[in-house]
Amino acid sequence: MAVFEYRGLTAAGKNVKGVRDADSAKALRALLRKEGILLTEVVEEAKASAKRRREVDFSQLFSRVSALDVALATRQLATLIKSGVPLAEALGALIDQLEQPKLKTIFTAVREKVNEGTSFSDALSAHPAVFEPLYVNMVAAAEASGTMDAVLMRLADFLDAHVKLKNKVVSALAYPAFMFLMSIAVISIMMIVVVPKVSGIFADFNQTLPWYTTLLIFTSDLLAGWWWLIVILAGIAAFGVQRWRKTPKGVLAWDKMMLTLPIFGKLQLMVGVSRFSRTLSTLLASGVPLLRAMEITGNVLGNSVLVKVVDDARASIREGESIAQPLKRSGKFPPIVTHMIAIGERSGQLEEMLEHVAIAYDQQVDARVAMMTSLLEPVMIVVMGGVAGGIAFSILMPLLQLNEFIQ
Repeated sequence: MAVFEYRGLTAAGKNVKGVRDADSAKALRALLRKEGILLTEVVEEAKASAKRRREVDFSQLFSRVSALDVALATRQLATLIKSGVPLAEALGALIDQLEQPKLKTIFTAVREKVNEGTSFSDALSAHPAVFEPLYVNMVAAAEASGTMDAVLMRLADFLDAHVKLKNKVVSALAYPAFMFLMSIAVISIMMIVVVPKVSGIFADFNQTLPWYTTLLIFTSDLLAGWWWLIVILAGIAAFGVQRWRKTPKGVLAWDKMMLTLPIFGKLQLMVGVSRFSRTLSTLLASGVPLLRAMEITGNVLGNSVLVKVVDDARASIREGESIAQPLKRSGKFPPIVTHMIAIGERSGQLEEMLEHVAIAYDQQVDARVAMMTSLLEPVMIVVMGGVAGGIAFSILMPLLQLNEFIQ
């Protein structure tokens, strides 16, 4: 039996399209005629897929599937399945309404695999850049338990929460990064353009200058004359740091440093705890075994220090220990978190406790981001004003002294 894509007209003249199984195009035409549909176009799925693969869509080369796109598609698919639509038909309906071209192509390939008899989770695993192990394992657990609609809806909620958390952190870092770049640009213009013109006035009078003015002029001459060398050295240093960060020791050292930063370290730890709690809760509630859930959770934390803590905890759990004890021994997870996990283990409500931890830490991230935003703005303004004021002071003081000398 083959799979066909078809287009047709109803008795009322309405255009319809879809995907159906049939022995042949003739058999499909007879089947649709009984349903009151006049077939106008029919293409076997394999031929249609080959045609789509031959057609190059250059817009897809630059398109990127975001977590928000995946979350929206997952929620729509969950709604269709909950309404009683079979998986293959639900995927077809989803493809028709998707607007993201690359995601549309991926789900089309997934539907082809499903129609060929491949499980939904295996079809998704062929696209790891879009569907992470967490997604695939939750779908596999849903297939085993027969709760596909509920798991997909839970997965969509998880992806939405993940995107919101990521956006909060990005928003916290965007403003200070912008202010820092603006500060560098303004100071560079002053040092390269303004200071050399003023230093020529000092040279004409041949007077001894204060040490801070001498340092300013030396720095200005260095930037103006050797800026190309500074750029090259900065590029080499950045490349070296990037290469070092890709080594096992470099990754561990960098992630340790990130967790110990005065302001951002605490925020990163909060984000890691929230991500750990929400991911593990979602996986366990979807029926994924604990050890496998811990392995997947470790892979999505994004910090090698926390990943090592979770890996060590997984080894301890395999030996019969509880979840809370190895997390507590690590010293990286706050006591309130390990205490709530221990209570959840004893009461049999671990998923609910982990969800409560995730919600609480999401709220703490909100509060910390708001505090950082309110503090960093005046701090950056003061720093910019201090540097610009220092440059102005170093220029104006010798000018005032020269004026007194001339008088």
